[in-house]
Amino acid sequence: MKAVEIAMPGPPDVLRLCERPMPVCKPGEVLIRVAAAGVNRPDVIQRLGHYPVPPGASDLPGLEIAGEVVDGDFSSGLVARGDKVCALVQGGGYAEYCTAPAEQCLPLADGLDMIAAASLPETFFTVWSNLFDRAHLAPGESLLVHGGTSGIGVTAIQMAAAFGHRVIATAGSEEKCRACVELGAEQAINYRTHDFVEAVRGLTGGKGVDVILDMVGGDYVARDLQCLADDGRIAVIALLGGSKSVIDLGQILRRRLTITGSTLRPRSVAFKAQIAAHLREKVWPLIGAGRIRPVIHHVFPLDRAADAHRMMEEGAHIGKIVLRVE
Repeated sequence: MKAVEIAMPGPPDVLRLCERPMPVCKPGEVLIRVAAAGVNRPDVIQRLGHYPVPPGASDLPGLEIAGEVVDGDFSSGLVARGDKVCALVQGGGYAEYCTAPAEQCLPLADGLDMIAAASLPETFFTVWSNLFDRAHLAPGESLLVHGGTSGIGVTAIQMAAAFGHRVIATAGSEEKCRACVELGAEQAINYRTHDFVEAVRGLTGGKGVDVILDMVGGDYVARDLQCLADDGRIAVIALLGGSKSVIDLGQILRRRLTITGSTLRPRSVAFKAQIAAHLREKVWPLIGAGRIRPVIHHVFPLDRAADAHRMMEEGAHIGKIVLRVE
């Protein structure tokens, strides 16, 4: 099969089209003929050599796919040969064929094509796990989303808004701020021209928000604490601003604040299966009803994966970048 591999750690040009053997299913897995694969920030980090591949996973990049099930273990009863699905995978998505645990496959939501479906799993699994399972975003609570026009951001804004939460977002331009509002944010703050701490406190009457989804880390975390309401929670999911932060622990004690975080890729199939079940029950109907929609910024053919990574690194995109495989 054709695939895109990482020849060596480095810039986008280290991604090269190659021939690889067809992947072999393990028990509980199915083989998918890939139609499209989503491009995500972890793919870039892996290409740079900073995101180790979990034991037993493919060394090929690509954490989400959409396509047709052509073979595998169907004992779970969740998928069958010929089903059109999207799936969260541990790697191997930049290829014509990829294996996926059957429990991590989801049907194509009503009205979606393969390109749109391929843009969903990585961000939807991540957002559900961190906002609702870890940060316990509860009915009536408010949310601040950093990076509102990233793949994670557009998912978090739409999902939280669809469930009735008040959402505030940050973004790096007026155009991106307008996009956040169109997606369901009540307000969007241009962090290049405004102090988001002051803005959030002003928008909440000094109370702060209940939950923050932070993909920046670094010195943002100390500023996040100032944006939180009492009993508030921060979910850190990436470290674009660095892995170290100096914070006021006194705030955490006095106001009962929580900082949590997670990485999804190394978690067990059983853990991801629970998230898939929640998405199938609670979120997929909202996509089918048009209340949550995929946001696709650009589609590249598989052999232009390097261009897709360059676009990701430039950071001007709004929504997802996708590779068309067939």
